[in-house]
Amino acid sequence: MDKLVLFTESQLKLLLNKRTGESKFGEHVKLLSPITDIYEQLLNLDVAYVIFGIPEDVGVFANHGKTGTSHAWDSTIKVLLNIQSNDFTKANKVLVLGHLDFSSYSEKLSDLSQTSKKDITKARKLVSKIDKHVADLVFKIVKAGKTPIIIGGGHNNAYGNIKGTSLALKKSINVVNFDAHTDFRKEEGRHSGNGFSYAYSEGFLSKYFVFGLHENYTSQSIFKTLDSNEDLHYNTYESIAVRKSTSFKSALKQALLHVNSKPYGIEIDCDAIQNVPSSAMTPSGFQTNKARRFLNYFAQHKNATYLHICEASPITENPYLIGKLLTYFITDFIRAHDS
Repeated sequence: MDKLVLFTESQLKLLLNKRTGESKFGEHVKLLSPITDIYEQLLNLDVAYVIFGIPEDVGVFANHGKTGTSHAWDSTIKVLLNIQSNDFTKANKVLVLGHLDFSSYSEKLSDLSQTSKKDITKARKLVSKIDKHVADLVFKIVKAGKTPIIIGGGHNNAYGNIKGTSLALKKSINVVNFDAHTDFRKEEGRHSGNGFSYAYSEGFLSKYFVFGLHENYTSQSIFKTLDSNEDLHYNTYESIAVRKSTSFKSALKQALLHVNSKPYGIEIDCDAIQNVPSSAMTPSGFQTNKARRFLNYFAQHKNATYLHICEASPITENPYLIGKLLTYFITDFIRAHDS
């Protein structure tokens, strides 16, 4: 766990804006002490949810995408700590763990070019190194009986989430992914576009559902792969929001039926939400409240095992707004999952 940087009391005090007559979320969350055995601490700590960040965009770079996702964690934690603590937000059930520090990998990107095949290969090797740290941390959290809430970073980190959860539970898991893309591309070296295909081929992912796939940005070969495999299901954004041949409610039920047979992860890719700054920002996508409804629906089922929010890129917009959006997702998940 040499990449894990624990969130400290001094950081908390620096970010917390106390107000007379109010009780802030950050005043009631738990923190870990800086000792070596993370698992033992997690095992004995009276919390249900463990929040940590993966501030990196190496996976996005390795997928020829626009970097900036490394800033989402800082934007989110500043907002999250300063929302109100009340019966709805349940701060006392939360551990703010910290973040995985891949800054040394990110620094290497400055010497690499996305137009160079050799440089892309180098970046993809770095993503494989990131995978190991993410999987190891998620493994410890799930094995300790806690629910991880993971703030990315790129969608490459879905692989580590799935692998770590699968190893902790000693069985493959299912995933529902709110996304404009499948991220089920060929195994050509790790990047943000193939986390699910790698997890599936290695036996960590059992059944996979892509919710709201964009028809314009999915290749025919990917559709062929999805349509020929009973483990892989999807619906499209156009069928739900444009043609309306499927209602949003029916689409939710369709996805749940596919994944609810065993523990499943919930993946939220901010690329699927209209006008949210992300690595592949879209002018046409689900509104924020539809994403929140999706999250509330899947989080309330007992087999919901983790939440991963990724691909938000605050550098092109007011970072506070991105932090506020991701904070809504975090608290929506906790409220629904804890009910």
